[in-house]
Amino acid sequence: MTDLHHDPGMPTSEGIEFTLAETQAMQRAILKLLALWKLTDDQVTTLLGGISISEFQGWREGQYGSVDPETPIRMSNLIGIHKCLRRLFSDPERDYDWIKRPNTVFDGRSALEVMLKGHLTDIIVVRRHLFAECET
Repeated sequence: MTDLHHDPGMPTSEGIEFTLAETQAMQRAILKLLALWKLTDDQVTTLLGGISISEFQGWREGQYGSVDPETPIRMSNLIGIHKCLRRLFSDPERDYDWIKRPNTVFDGRSALEVMLKGHLTDIIVVRRHLFAECET
């Protein structure tokens, strides 16, 4: 796999502190995004850093609030992935499906498989790949 871990010019949201209002806005946005990606609750909670399914269901019911400090960073990077995909593909269905398709950049795995390893760095690897594609 291409080494996408070391690109100091690529923004990742690390080191940024988000306000409660910003976090809640991302919670609302991520609900819509992850529904478009047609992910299971288990996949969603893994991508969001292991939040409980009941906490995620609370978000669906409008119960937003403070979260683990890493969760907004994860949400920001997932939204960044979506933004790059929208720039790369004019057909929204293509970008919604892209994360589930095997990709040679990820040794034949899908971006979703890479991200579901569960570490923030796995999400960042996918975002860095897409950021590079968006910049070309």
